[in-house]
Amino acid sequence: MSYVEVPGAKVPIRMWTDPSTVDDGAMQQLRNTATLPWIKGLAVMPDVHFGKGATVGSVIAMQGAVCPAAVGVDIGCGMSAVKSSLTANDLPGDLSRLRSKIEQAIPVGRGLHREAVDPGRLYRFPTAGWDDFWSRFDGVADAVKFRRERAALQMGTLGAGNHFVELCVDTSDSVWLMLHSGSRNIGKELAEFHIGEAQKLPHNQGLIDRDLAVFVADTPQMAAYRHDLFWAQEYAKYNRAIMMALFQEVVRREFRKARVTFDQVISCHHNYVAEEQYEGMDMLVTRKGAIRAGSGEFGIIPGSMGTGSYIVKGLGNAASFNSASHGAGRKMSRSAAKKRFTARDLEEQTRGVECRKDSGVVDEIPGAYKPIEKVIEQQRDLVEVVAKLKQVVCVKG
Repeated sequence: MSYVEVPGAKVPIRMWTDPSTVDDGAMQQLRNTATLPWIKGLAVMPDVHFGKGATVGSVIAMQGAVCPAAVGVDIGCGMSAVKSSLTANDLPGDLSRLRSKIEQAIPVGRGLHREAVDPGRLYRFPTAGWDDFWSRFDGVADAVKFRRERAALQMGTLGAGNHFVELCVDTSDSVWLMLHSGSRNIGKELAEFHIGEAQKLPHNQGLIDRDLAVFVADTPQMAAYRHDLFWAQEYAKYNRAIMMALFQEVVRREFRKARVTFDQVISCHHNYVAEEQYEGMDMLVTRKGAIRAGSGEFGIIPGSMGTGSYIVKGLGNAASFNSASHGAGRKMSRSAAKKRFTARDLEEQTRGVECRKDSGVVDEIPGAYKPIEKVIEQQRDLVEVVAKLKQVVCVKG
């Protein structure tokens, strides 16, 4: 579908979904966002749903300003995926051992590595810039500097919630490795600190929603936020790269006889800010629950822990600010899912997938998410499908 335009105070709201299907809370958040004095455009992806601070599935283009709550607290959260030389025929009937080996290599939930991972020993890890990246930690907000050791030990860890590590098979029987995570606790603490700082600023006092407080260009607060934001985005990228390298090592050891090789890793943020130009204007584009889908750029759009995921290539649609959805999108809150579904429901909906099937992850049940096939269909003018994947192993925190 092409987008539907809904009137907004400062800019129209371009929606790649039927507005009548969007819950009232999310629609109000979008209307509030469209009132911001600095806004130049607002695009809404088909996986849109109510979010903390700002709407998940929104792309906000602003000039001379950025809203930290519109990035979210998991700065740089995103996806990585890589195609391997394995095929479905190489996989054993029982995948529980492989799942256990992944969980041993990659700490999940609040888990940490016992020692910081040395990227120099990892398979095909891009170490250029690593030392420079850590040297820039000295410039982050004083409020979080005491977290350096924890940040180092959490580098290469999964987290909880909707984060996952998966082994997947595509429609041609090729095996893929895929994972979803972000900037862990250090990103969360940086985000919360700067959201609080923005809400204190005088120019934000008259906003319709204090969660939409912004930093404006050429101020020390904006400079400080940009430093920490871009550092946290880089942390998230390295975090996924280390996990992917650890995952690849597990697979290479477990399938040693197959001499496994891997294609180039695809990686994309979906909670982040980028400096981009549209209609001759330099803008700060915030994607919260959206990926960049510039012409020819690869992206990843996952479903839930029991459904398919998609590798896509962007079509470069400027109306969406070169963006696409970041996943299926929730159709009910975590608390609602826990009330509605049971562990038995989870077991049924994840049949055939080696994964947790206990009450601790019921809020991630496929039934709590929108149908991924419909979400993909609604953005055919934003991306083309390159591969469709189905997980056979799913590791959750």
